[in-house]
Amino acid sequence: MFGDFMSKMQDAQKQMEVIKNRLNDVYVEGVAENGLIKVTANANKKIINISIDNELLTDKESLEDLLIVAINKALEKAENVNNSEMGGLAQGMMPNLFG
Repeated sequence: MFGDFMSKMQDAQKQMEVIKNRLNDVYVEGVAENGLIKVTANANKKIINISIDNELLTDKESLEDLLIVAINKALEKAENVNNSEMGGLAQGMMPNLFG
């Protein structure tokens, strides 16, 4: 019984690694000020790219504020995708862990 449980836990861990690797290639974007700032993150919550329109380069304070907005939007979307994928794994494994 304990061996079966450990085997199922190892399978779940392997599936989790597969999902994490896949999420490296799932991108989300956070946009602020009608697209003047765009932040791209992967679903593992890593910032991949930041695009800033030249119009904002003269106003440091506004730029900083809008960067925060765009980064937080991108990370929130990444968190949602990550939770969805990992939650699906957990739901799929739970019935099998003790069965």
